[in-house]
Amino acid sequence: MPRLGSGIPLVARGRELRGLRAAFDAAASGRAGAVLLAGDAGVGKTRMTEEVTAFAVEQGALVLTGRCLDIGEAGLPYLPIAEALSGVRDRVRDWTALSRLFPGAGAPAGPDPGQFAAGMGMPSSGSRSEQDIGQLQLFDAVHGVLDDLARETPVVVILEDLHWADASTRSLLSFLLSRLRGQKLFILCTYRSDDLHRRHPLRPLLAELVRLPQVERIQLTPFGNADSRLFVAALAEERLSEPVLREVAGRSEGNAFFAEELLAATAEGGGGIPTTLVDVLMSRVERLSPAAQSAVRAASVGGRRVPDARLRAVSDLGDTELEEALREAVQHHVLVPGEGDVYAFRHALMRETVYGDLLPGERVRLHAAYARELSKECGTCGTAAALAHHSMESHALGPALIASVQAAEEAEGQGAPAEALEHLERALKLWEAVPAADRPEISELTLLRRASWVAGTSGDPERAIAFARSAVKAADRGEDPEHQATLRRRLAQALYVLDGREQEALENIEKAWALVADRPPSPDQAWVLAAYATILRALRRRDEAEGHARRAIEVAEAVDAGGPAAEGLITLAILAESRGLAEESRDMLVEAMRRAAAVEAITVELRARFYLAINFYEHGLLTDAIAAVDGGVDRARETGLTWSAFGLELRVVQVVMRYAAGDWDGSEAAAEPPGHRVSSTVSARLAAVGAHVAVGRGRFAEAERLVNELRSDWHRDIQIPLVAGGVGAELATWRGRPDRAVEWVRDALEWVAQAGGPTLLAAIRMSALGIAAHADLAAAATTRRDPEAAQLATVEARRLADLARDTARDGRPLTGTLGPEGRAWLARAEAELSRVGGPGDPELWRAAVDTFDYGAVYEQAVCRRRLAEALLAADRRDEAAVELRLADAVAADLGARPLREAVRKAARRGRVSLDENVETRDEVDLFTPRERSVLALVALGRTNRQVGDELFISEKTVSVHLSRIMAKLGASRRAEAVAVAYERGLLTEQSPTAG
Repeated sequence: MPRLGSGIPLVARGRELRGLRAAFDAAASGRAGAVLLAGDAGVGKTRMTEEVTAFAVEQGALVLTGRCLDIGEAGLPYLPIAEALSGVRDRVRDWTALSRLFPGAGAPAGPDPGQFAAGMGMPSSGSRSEQDIGQLQLFDAVHGVLDDLARETPVVVILEDLHWADASTRSLLSFLLSRLRGQKLFILCTYRSDDLHRRHPLRPLLAELVRLPQVERIQLTPFGNADSRLFVAALAEERLSEPVLREVAGRSEGNAFFAEELLAATAEGGGGIPTTLVDVLMSRVERLSPAAQSAVRAASVGGRRVPDARLRAVSDLGDTELEEALREAVQHHVLVPGEGDVYAFRHALMRETVYGDLLPGERVRLHAAYARELSKECGTCGTAAALAHHSMESHALGPALIASVQAAEEAEGQGAPAEALEHLERALKLWEAVPAADRPEISELTLLRRASWVAGTSGDPERAIAFARSAVKAADRGEDPEHQATLRRRLAQALYVLDGREQEALENIEKAWALVADRPPSPDQAWVLAAYATILRALRRRDEAEGHARRAIEVAEAVDAGGPAAEGLITLAILAESRGLAEESRDMLVEAMRRAAAVEAITVELRARFYLAINFYEHGLLTDAIAAVDGGVDRARETGLTWSAFGLELRVVQVVMRYAAGDWDGSEAAAEPPGHRVSSTVSARLAAVGAHVAVGRGRFAEAERLVNELRSDWHRDIQIPLVAGGVGAELATWRGRPDRAVEWVRDALEWVAQAGGPTLLAAIRMSALGIAAHADLAAAATTRRDPEAAQLATVEARRLADLARDTARDGRPLTGTLGPEGRAWLARAEAELSRVGGPGDPELWRAAVDTFDYGAVYEQAVCRRRLAEALLAADRRDEAAVELRLADAVAADLGARPLREAVRKAARRGRVSLDENVETRDEVDLFTPRERSVLALVALGRTNRQVGDELFISEKTVSVHLSRIMAKLGASRRAEAVAVAYERGLLTEQSPTAG
């Protein structure tokens, strides 16, 4: 039995190991990939990483390993990444942004704490710059150094124990895995699946990562009974008696670590097999001397890995006595020495068991000792987070609160907003428990506002609302009216971001206005008016919205407040566009962008950029729209607001616009998961729009898994069912399941109808997709001679056509004429309706092709394919050939495999060459006249005997003809032969012709 590394034999892991080898081999050949290795504690994940390390090193690869540390929920930012890169420090020095990963290496200073304490709303440009550097430049630098290394040799990055990963590490991991392309890079991550409780922060990240095509998840399951026995037998150095083998294998329950520890305890004569694993682990510790046990207990409080200097500081032992104690613990394989004067527990379960065995008072005392030692290291990267954890566990709530606030500042300085939010949440939980004299120089209201801001900018609007509500309640207890109004206005804006919250947003903005309506003009009053106008416009109260917007601008200009003036101008621009004043609207939006940028009102500027891009798009100026949205996305990234409300909206429309324009690679890149954990709403919206490319390129399994997963997110935002429902319908149509396509359309329309009704464009597009599915159902029903089903499909198709027409006529009372995209989908709906019960109207399909000429290359190619089919049915083959060639060229350029296959099938059926330099000619008929007659009668449902009677041939001769027909068509049954013949256009007559 082969043994490597720890000496644990590799048993019953052949399938998993082959998967890891295949992933490494693919990466070594330039197809980067990642594997998430999951399993219960002790099941053998580390053993698998040792095996990967061994064969990767044999192949000349560079292996970088980092481990996460268990010090509480917040953790130390980027610790495993720093550990992994410590092996290539000579290369890291070339990347300035990486200096913050290594304390003492000249990392740039974090934000001014006073700036944090005084922050009431949006951070200053300095704060955003720090966040941008920490979260974007650092991520890019890590990605860059790995890219550089992978150009020289295959690189394997192993990150262990992700269940303990801090928020920053999770963000960076998401960033790296979503950018695996053609590098010689393989990333292997391990985590304990049994530690992932329902609210574990790693769960949403895993849900995002497994959607990436380059990421695979491998689950290490416990051994079965036979494999457990084989494992224990191979593990033992001497032959075991059957009772001992059976006992150890049974008690281990298939867990490799449990089995190893149980067997070790048995071999060392521990008085028999302990009744629980804890007994086994503690029995090994209890065999150490009192001094060694004391050292191990002290180490367990510091985490799995403890620096030697810190352990000396907290231990009650003298230096000499501690050295001997540590030597004994290492010799007994309880601790192992690591790099950089660090001691680590051999297994995480060993550390957890020792820690759990501590007496309550002992635990508190040791945490307090660690806290005292860490308090001497103020300013060192990661100290505040660790200090907060140890202070909390030692019941020193005041220091824990202060350290949590400091850790939040530090996290923001490192560009880790998600982790900053975790520290702020802990500080808020501690606030009431800490006497006022022991609190930091910051108010609870400031913490609430800060938490709401960080949650909103990091892509978690639900938590932003929750903190904003708490801030409103706190302000109502004594803040001045303008301050209360500001907080209610921000709550209203947070609510406005999410669909279905408009009424609550209106209630809060009305209360905010009541607080300041009778007060002198002020910036707060202008902001309330501007937000009021925004919400009224969303509720289609046009005249009121315009009045409030104009008044907001008047007040803002009177008090020299550029932000609310720009906000009000945006609302006026949207209203102007609804009246058909597109150019005037664009001029107003550009002016709003200028005013907002001048006062660094970045969120307002992003809103103006978003509506400018939408204005261009809805008027068919796709190139200008893409330029506008790209500028907006870049601006959001520069300011650290990528996942703020309009940062997200810009990213979503960037995905959509690039998809429409035929830049599918750019669309997929824009739809990459965020670089940190965001709310399910944000993640689902981005995933939904990104799924279009997966369907278009024929990655059906990936798309189906995605749309099915998104069903659980439909309630979060009305856009999710509209987009995901459309994607599901297109997927089902391409798969030849029009019945499922109909279900997707029906479910999505019913769902959004309950939520207030679909948007104009979405209703027309969904109707067109539904009509297409019903047309396919009607054709299938006609083929199988089912007039009732055909009639039902026809009725439903007409109903959807009426919905599309009514929506186009009446569904947009505030937004003027129907834009190019809406007109195009309406034209397609009419053309699809012409396919119900027939081949389709060439003129209607020509109109659809022409209306998609604003730049939607893929949708236009889809319509060209249908136009060609209609032209072939009308015997206009030369015209059909032109359309098929154009559609084929687009499909080839986009990598749209399903469309290209459909185009080529149509060309074969129409006997058209897709190469315009090759003269088209009729094919030699596949069947003889007699075979065609036999097939036509079989299609009418005749038996072999009946066919023979009608054609005056024997039943045996009919059977011979059928065998030849099925061989030519590649069919195995009569019904399949008929279906294939119809599909290929080889069977069109309904009555036989005698030979």
